Amino acid sequence: MNLAQLNEHFAIPGVLSFDKHNGLVRANVTSPAASATIYLQGAHITHWQPTGQQPALFLSRKSDFVPGKPIRGGVPIAFPWFATDSNPNRYQGKPGPSHGFARIQDWTLAFAALSGDDLHLTFTLGPSDLSREMGFDGFKLAFQLTIGPSLTMALTVANESDKPLHFEEALHTYFAVVDVHEATVTGLGPTPFIDKTDNFRVKPAANAPFTPTAFTDRIYENTTATCVIRDVPGRRSITVAKTNSNTTVVFNPWKEMADMGPDEWHEMLCVETVNAAANAITLAPGTTHTMQAHITIQKAG
Repeated sequence: MNLAQLNEHFAIPGVLSFDKHNGLVRANVTSPAASATIYLQGAHITHWQPTGQQPALFLSRKSDFVPGKPIRGGVPIAFPWFATDSNPNRYQGKPGPSHGFARIQDWTLAFAALSGDDLHLTFTLGPSDLSREMGFDGFKLAFQLTIGPSLTMALTVANESDKPLHFEEALHTYFAVVDVHEATVTGLGPTPFIDKTDNFRVKPAANAPFTPTAFTDRIYENTTATCVIRDVPGRRSITVAKTNSNTTVVFNPWKEMADMGPDEWHEMLCVETVNAAANAITLAPGTTHTMQAHITIQKAG
């Protein structure tokens, strides 16, 4: 569906419209309750801001907006593997792209409707030439967004093949904070974690809120806990509640990256809704699995 067809079939005056940015089609949400931006490449939400609040999502000012390249920030969807591909010969004699192919493929907008304060959008992705070359056929993804004063993201995977489907998945959410040095995360204190910055060593539970002080890349397995990011200088708390996710990942690079400026890492903290590693999913033929994250913001008193 081209840009004109998207606007003809799905645009809602004053609420939802479509345009192109650097060749990438995006949906622009300007409802009374919230503003948001979603790129059809990756069904990638890059902006969500409830009315009267500061933006909740971080987007790198150096991010690439190029067809086939991932966007740095917002909520990349990782599927069918998380982080580095474990198969060294997945694609053209090399591993597949980091975090899988879903975030660099064009999704299809299948549904858009306004209900009260909330805009409901559904994006779908099926097998493509690229996914088949990587060994993935007979699946379907649906990404349902409920955009309003809160943000709900639900990723459904359907196995339409006659064989079990083994996969990892993530809503790799980059949250905006005023200064990561003064941000804390609660909810993970009771859980040990895999420290990817220290040769994947398993570290004991801290039994305390977490405040980043250096390069952070932690995998918390076997946890369904709700996390709260306290953005102290921003005078707000961001709550991430999740369903059917047994892994949480916390990440900050603590340095400049090729697509992130030298000071931008101060302004972000990833708290990711994930099923990976020991919590990877094996889906029986003809069945579905839905992972959901629900994000709310509370102003500090």
